[in-house]
Amino acid sequence: MFAEPADVLLIERRPDGVAVLTLNDPGRRNAMADDLTAAWKRAVEDLRADAGLRCVVVTGAGTAFSSGGELSWLAGTGDVAVPPLRDRMLEFYRTWLAIRGLEVPTIAAVNGHAVGAGLCLALACDLRYAARDAKLLAPFTALGLHPGMAATWLFPEVAGLPLAREMLLAGRVLTGAEAAGHGLVNQAFPREDVLAESLAVAARIAAQAPIATRLTKVALANGGHPDMESALRWESLAQPVTMASRDMREGLAAQREKRSPQFSGE
Repeated sequence: MFAEPADVLLIERRPDGVAVLTLNDPGRRNAMADDLTAAWKRAVEDLRADAGLRCVVVTGAGTAFSSGGELSWLAGTGDVAVPPLRDRMLEFYRTWLAIRGLEVPTIAAVNGHAVGAGLCLALACDLRYAARDAKLLAPFTALGLHPGMAATWLFPEVAGLPLAREMLLAGRVLTGAEAAGHGLVNQAFPREDVLAESLAVAARIAAQAPIATRLTKVALANGGHPDMESALRWESLAQPVTMASRDMREGLAAQREKRSPQFSGE
């Protein structure tokens, strides 16, 4: 079991339905220690139950987004059998990657260095905006470790196999600006602007129709549909669901009346 959380995770609920989660352990460069992991688990569970949630933004306090898993405990794992290590790692992975299961869009505001599992957390979000001078790296094999935290799925899904191989096998380090050029993040900004730019995107997402947004997120999950026919079958069901909603009527009325729509999620 994880330790009880303290104030290592800050949660801000904004009036537009955006929630901001700030990894708040700058002294440890927001490492995914037990206390932060426990706080994260509880926060994501609470967000999942929030019917008014429209978008989630994740960022870090201080100069790092996250330095990844806490390495101090690795020294003693050589005497531990594989089955209990497997159980521990699965629980750790699933706890942090639970953000991927939220129905609303998620954004990583990568304010600084994102390393290993910390970078995987950013890749698990739907959108990523990074500081131009942030360092993004996954030094698993340099530590004698196989990649974890779904790295071997997330890196190819986001940026393709060539870059995944270069980062996971050769240890390539990217700046935020370089990562934007490779599609590993959506855009890069000056460090002081990353959170504001991410919140601006979150506000635009929050202003869209919630039912349509959530169904669209499902359609784009895990790399999208395997083929066009699968997409057509999904859309022929999902689009009529939104056609029957009050939100569609509100959207059409707002367009006619040349005003901003006020979506209710109904």
